[in-house]
Amino acid sequence: MNLIYAAIAFLLALLLILVGVTRIGAWLIERRYPPSGEFVTVNGTRMHFVHVPAGKDADLPPLVFIHGASGNLRDQMVPFRPLLEGRAEMLFIDRPGHGWSDRGPAGNLDPTGQAGTIAALMDELGIARAIIVGHSFAGAVLTAFALDEADRTQGLLFLAPASHPWPGGGTAWHYEVTTTPVIGRFFAETLAYPGGKMQMTSAIECVFAPNPVPEEYVTEAAIPLVLRPRAFRANARDVAGLYDFVDELAPRYGEITAPTIVISGDSDTVVYEEIHSVGLARDIPAAELVWVKNLGHKPDWIATDLAIAAIEKLAGEQRDLEALARDVEERIAGDRSGPNCRDEKPVLGPIDQAMR
Repeated sequence: MNLIYAAIAFLLALLLILVGVTRIGAWLIERRYPPSGEFVTVNGTRMHFVHVPAGKDADLPPLVFIHGASGNLRDQMVPFRPLLEGRAEMLFIDRPGHGWSDRGPAGNLDPTGQAGTIAALMDELGIARAIIVGHSFAGAVLTAFALDEADRTQGLLFLAPASHPWPGGGTAWHYEVTTTPVIGRFFAETLAYPGGKMQMTSAIECVFAPNPVPEEYVTEAAIPLVLRPRAFRANARDVAGLYDFVDELAPRYGEITAPTIVISGDSDTVVYEEIHSVGLARDIPAAELVWVKNLGHKPDWIATDLAIAAIEKLAGEQRDLEALARDVEERIAGDRSGPNCRDEKPVLGPIDQAMR
């Protein structure tokens, strides 16, 4: 009997230690990666964003950037802002529940609700119409935005998107656990932080593979913010519900009328590029698919110049994206990072590879 009591005491002590480690870890993360923008409440949601005014000689329309799973606004802002500042009004957004944005009401639980909250934020800031740029999970948000906010959508740029049902509809085991009532909260409050922290380096290597991870990526993009319990749960709910969402929405993609460009690598280890990117190019009228050999899941960081050229083309400028894609291929032809990263995994975001 004493052994049973001792075992129970040990488990309780271990639980308290894990809770304490997670709480302290989350506090340290927030101290290291404080908000970088402003806050406003729209649609009942306190949103965090960075709004960059256009320069006096701006030559591009407003641009709205939407990050993917496990991310935050810095994942898009770091590569794009320095190269586009002055040329366009730009809006970088923490999606509801991510980064420093609150999750808000139940409507934000799916990409349609998040698209509506983003549209409300655009209204608040006086952005009537924009080119919408989205990476990975944001592909579903872009399609929802284009369908519900067609008059607000000047163009769509999909970067390694998730947009269609995939074989089996599976996701990583930790999403199922995290979205389970009671157990999920327990998991997020105890194991998600130490587990994610230990695996983060190798996980991010697989997200970029076969391309190398840029120096200081983790710090510059503030990726550890996703390990906080609140953000971890929001991210899990997003991805766990993605299959059902795109399964219902994909048949409507033919209704999208906005000019559309899809940039995808053929070596993406995170999403099925042959299903999502090819599917968007097939289903959206007049969409253009730009296929890049030896490019992984991060064209926003690895092929930023190509993405900017695509933005320029959506704005009406003449750009030979195929020729530029060949330039990118030549630049990255020798990339062989992440040799142990397996291809074709329908899971989204930097931490996801670690938690499989």
